[in-house]
Amino acid sequence: MSNETPGPEAAGITVDTRTEPDGAVVCRFAGDLDLDSVPTARAALEEGVRTGPPVLVVDLEEVAFCDSSGLNLLIRTRLAAQEAAVDLRIGPLSAPVERLLEITGATEIFQLHTSTAEALAAARAVPEADPR
Repeated sequence: MSNETPGPEAAGITVDTRTEPDGAVVCRFAGDLDLDSVPTARAALEEGVRTGPPVLVVDLEEVAFCDSSGLNLLIRTRLAAQEAAVDLRIGPLSAPVERLLEITGATEIFQLHTSTAEALAAARAVPEADPR
């Protein structure tokens, strides 16, 4: 059973965050990911990275609109996750988000999945690095 925390709803976006039993964090967004909502989304993603989960899944299936500020947030989150050794996975995507990532070539820099379950399974299938 996972621990789910409804997040804030501000400026047209809703954020729900849950922690899986293995520590993986899933942030689910619904609404518009744009200049007005990025501060709310950023706070959730920064918290997700800061807690140091083994994997952070960003579910964008219910995002109706995403502009360049939303894309910039995803890129910055990718960099922060890399620095914190957090495996960032994105999926599922809404059609508008998928189109934005395709047009900008950003599909090449993210690990994209068709469902949250697929993203979690793929992350769990990756062997942990040898600490030696």
